[in-house]
Amino acid sequence: MDIGIERVEPISGSPALIRKGQLLTDAAGLAATARWADAVTETGGIYRVRLSPGVDVCDLVASVRARGLRASPNHVLRGQPLYFGGPASRPFPRAALPAPGSAADGPAGGAVTVALPDTGLAEHPWWERSPWFLERGREGDEVADGDGDGEPDPQAGHGTFIAGLVLRSAPSARLRPVRMLDGHGVGDEAGLLHVLGRLASDPPGVLNLSFGTHTFDDGPSPLVEAALAELDGTVTVACAGNTASDRPFWPAASPRVIAVAALDAAGEARAPFSGHGPWVDACAPGEWLSSAFLDHAPFDGYARWSGTSFAAALVSGAIAAAAVERSPEEAAKHLLEGAGSRRIPDSGVVVAMPG
Repeated sequence: MDIGIERVEPISGSPALIRKGQLLTDAAGLAATARWADAVTETGGIYRVRLSPGVDVCDLVASVRARGLRASPNHVLRGQPLYFGGPASRPFPRAALPAPGSAADGPAGGAVTVALPDTGLAEHPWWERSPWFLERGREGDEVADGDGDGEPDPQAGHGTFIAGLVLRSAPSARLRPVRMLDGHGVGDEAGLLHVLGRLASDPPGVLNLSFGTHTFDDGPSPLVEAALAELDGTVTVACAGNTASDRPFWPAASPRVIAVAALDAAGEARAPFSGHGPWVDACAPGEWLSSAFLDHAPFDGYARWSGTSFAAALVSGAIAAAAVERSPEEAAKHLLEGAGSRRIPDSGVVVAMPG
């Protein structure tokens, strides 16, 4: 484990990962933590407080919250491809796929913007001519070998794979990639809050979050909840996690978010690795999906991969496709509450693969 990451377990049997010695708060909560601070940095109104050695982050957060103030440990967030076991545990090369619909020609009128905070986005034939790709900022580019060891990082290509799945459902969508996770699929709550703050000035129609975490108290971060509330008109979709449990996985478990579990390859039952529970709203295929990928040996720009990360991307794409003729919120409601929709207990409404 990274020396900067700490495993905490205030609730017995329910561990969580946090950035060691870091607490997040807003301006109102800063004064309540100042006496324990060694250093403070601020980004977009969120303060990252580096605590003095020996201070228990979780105890201090609980104390600050008891005063009605917002605070959270800096939880570690991880992408959720299946890469740690099983027959589909890593991306596998596959033959080239045709571009989805009119993706290569750019978005049509009424196209919905889908924001993708993730590992970034690589160049690819599916979108190399799309206006949204040509106009993007370079901060969203995917880096295949961030640690410089000569090999692609374990989750390099994760963001590119997700982008391809969204376009397979919604070829006219306008994607907004943001690099928030590193090539190992690791980010943190501070990074998520920074991204959400930036998006608030121009909210996307759909926000796809194919990562998550268990929190120290199994509850929502009040800072993330407040930031999501600022995204007016945005439908947020997040993966339920590859936890094979019903323990809430955040931010998917938030009532502001559509939580997505993964179905097996047959599309009939929940995949054995998928998170599940009453907090899950929908499920979509999550085993052996095919999509765009890195052009890096042994891959030639295409791969097959599994995980709840990718089931979430399919649901985001389905909402974006339906939102061309209605608002994203109306599209999501129609998808989740449509008459005759098939449901799976503890996994929600079944969303089928496109085409």
